[in-house]
Amino acid sequence: MAYVALHMKYSVLQVESILFKTASRNIIPNWEGGQYEGDDATRFEALRLAMELGVDYVDIELKVADKFISFISGSKPDKCKLIVSSHNYQSTPSCEELADLVARIQAVGADIVKIATTATDIVDVSRMFQVMVHCQVPMIGLVMSEKGLMSRVLSPKFGGYLTFGTIDATKLSASGQPTIEELLDIYNIRHIGPDTKVLGLIANPVKQSKSPILHNKCLQSVGYNAVYLPLLADDLARFLSTYSSPDFSGFSCSLPFKVDAVQCCHEHDPIAKSIGAINTIIRRPDGKLVGYNTDYIGAISAIEDGIGGPGSKDAAVSPLSGRLVVVVGAGGAGKAIAYGAKEKGARVVVANRTYEKAVSLAAAVGGHALRLAELETFRPEEGMILANATSLGMYPNVDGTPIPKKALSFYDVVFDVVYAPKVTRLLREAEESGVKVVSGVEMFVRQAMGQFERFTGIEAPESLMREIAAKYT
Repeated sequence: MAYVALHMKYSVLQVESILFKTASRNIIPNWEGGQYEGDDATRFEALRLAMELGVDYVDIELKVADKFISFISGSKPDKCKLIVSSHNYQSTPSCEELADLVARIQAVGADIVKIATTATDIVDVSRMFQVMVHCQVPMIGLVMSEKGLMSRVLSPKFGGYLTFGTIDATKLSASGQPTIEELLDIYNIRHIGPDTKVLGLIANPVKQSKSPILHNKCLQSVGYNAVYLPLLADDLARFLSTYSSPDFSGFSCSLPFKVDAVQCCHEHDPIAKSIGAINTIIRRPDGKLVGYNTDYIGAISAIEDGIGGPGSKDAAVSPLSGRLVVVVGAGGAGKAIAYGAKEKGARVVVANRTYEKAVSLAAAVGGHALRLAELETFRPEEGMILANATSLGMYPNVDGTPIPKKALSFYDVVFDVVYAPKVTRLLREAEESGVKVVSGVEMFVRQAMGQFERFTGIEAPESLMREIAAKYT
């Protein structure tokens, strides 16, 4: 592959020709995981011509680096840097194996070492970071797949020579590759350095979340030196113990980790401890992890304002007082809403796919439990409030809903924690049934405000958060 920075003295035809031969086509050979099936001589000639035309970099695979260097007979222009690369599409080797690979690439005469591996778990990226930060020569270290995204964004923090972005999101050249626009505008990569703090959303799935856009734009607006990443993890405890540096200073937790987070934290805010779920983790300078829950106030205040209008959350008596709140879901969000509703004087019913979990949560808040199927006919009184605390209806499974449309007319207000899409099937059918609805976007913004203030110690820019949420959800 060639990285093209062509001089103006060449004609348009020459430029188009070399771009076609080196940049517009993937000429990484198929034995290295690429698409090129031709012979090395043709490929080498294309790269030699690219060098002659003035490209800044030429990338050749370690396996044929000696052969290519002999082919060009030492005629590489001083301006052109030779990247020698190795790609592993199955895994990320140990630190020792990666260091050995760096030495082998150096030995063939590379100006820049490039190693691309694959993450089967997000903790694999830590090994690449360890090798990069101690490497004594220019190095590009990338870990492919969605789980390896932070290797690309945090490359400047750990001494990476450069990183890669695609111009077109529909034409990725490697798994997990962000767009140039995302790198520059969302992750603010030009300003990432060794002192940049790392924040992020630990979840599975995570790519549907708008939290990285929201938090990064707000961090930039207040000049706080941090970047917020989507972190696709399989095991919360393993992630937190692997990335234990103080620079990894704060995390949002979402499905399925909000309950697990309680066991992972050394200390807990009293509200989070009472709820039994955590959506915000702060790492103190001494390394201790402290857990908080901002879902509680985010969801409850949104429902209160939805019932009684803006400002109702500040009334002396909550509009939830005395009402029957039906919470669907007994996970982290369900726990927060059930706890909050009880604290505001509501009576609580919990419905869940796994009935035993509904029973457990209902007992914790002095409420009653239902099987999910019972919601179809459950109508003990008028004026009930329904709160969906499950991921049903979340992108990409937008046809999901926790309750049949015919049962929605039993409720005065329907709230959905899902905010992507902004109008879920549940909310759409509730509106069609004449029921007042409260979007998950409200909870999203309000809980994010609490998180931002925990992360930074700075008051959250609420108006900017609302502007971003309106634009991107």
